[in-house]
Amino acid sequence: MKTKVLLVGIDGLVLSRALESGSAMTLASLKDKSFFTEWKVNVPTLSGPSWSTLLTGATYEQHRVADNSFVGHDLLNRPDLLSRAFYQDQSTTTFAAAGWPPLVDPIGHGPVIHERREQAKALRHRVLVRDGETYGYTQVDAEIAAAAHYEISQHAPDVSFIYFCGVDEAGHAFGSVGAEYKSAIARIDAYLDNLLQAVQVRANQGESWLVVITTDHGHIDEGGHGGDSARERASFVVAHGVGRENPQWPQSFEPHELVSLLLAERA
Repeated sequence: MKTKVLLVGIDGLVLSRALESGSAMTLASLKDKSFFTEWKVNVPTLSGPSWSTLLTGATYEQHRVADNSFVGHDLLNRPDLLSRAFYQDQSTTTFAAAGWPPLVDPIGHGPVIHERREQAKALRHRVLVRDGETYGYTQVDAEIAAAAHYEISQHAPDVSFIYFCGVDEAGHAFGSVGAEYKSAIARIDAYLDNLLQAVQVRANQGESWLVVITTDHGHIDEGGHGGDSARERASFVVAHGVGRENPQWPQSFEPHELVSLLLAERA
């Protein structure tokens, strides 16, 4: 049986702050018993170019997403992880859920995750689109978490991408050192724990899963990102096998190489 891949993106998470504050007990526990590495994302440290690289395996120069406007992008020719998994094996089922529309919404910027309308009509590709920019990520992340838990529990998609943005929202509004940022981390960490419980239930039924957590950039103390400081460029990968061993990945690799490593786990 092929490994099922669940990629969880936590936007704007400063890992060191999450661990030091004790706000991310689930993530801290995973880090200690999983494959773990830290890396630096490229400049500009913005969500558009960084997630485009993490989700497509293309460099900034290749996907041409320069900022969050997505003007001039070449994403049509840079298929995402879910699409590439489907092209690799057309029995693959996929799921994506995000509250930042450019990642998943075919109306407007992007999307980074290709629409794949024919597979969607056949229920082999499910996408949940929400608008956290309009309605706020506290509400929207909760909806994403509930939908993702249901999808894993009921359909167990082969390759999924789940995205949370409440930590980044708190960082922009309040900075990355205060109670609000830590509270947002704790909230997303609870969602992560809930997803892991759903994965464990599936693994107990004989399925093999790989849960991977990463972020697109960090935050300066007063809140914000886009520059080349160490804290803004700081990112990480936690990869945890459930019903299988942890992956044997190189300790050092570049963000654009993540997609290929994940696809190799499906081969």
